[in-house]
Amino acid sequence: MSFLGRLGVLLGLLAVVAFVAGCGETVIDGTKAEEQLQASLSKSLHEKVSSVECPSEQAVEAGATFTCSVKLSNGKTETATLKIRNKDADVSVIRLSKASQ
Repeated sequence: MSFLGRLGVLLGLLAVVAFVAGCGETVIDGTKAEEQLQASLSKSLHEKVSSVECPSEQAVEAGATFTCSVKLSNGKTETATLKIRNKDADVSVIRLSKASQ
């Protein structure tokens, strides 16, 4: 099954930690988001995820999206698109696609 075919399995809610950055805006804890996304994708895809890289200090804005780079144990790289659901920094994976090479 392709990664896009497994999207239904991936659509899950991740509760990530948000904190107030130095400039006073609330941002997503990138490290926590990476850890939770790696665990969630490894379980959903039944494939080891080697690493995940998400942007640091992503502002928490309900409805905003951001992407994370996902490296699989087979060497392939995917791009996960996450959507911020609310001001509490709950996020959902809305798409997983092959990374452009």
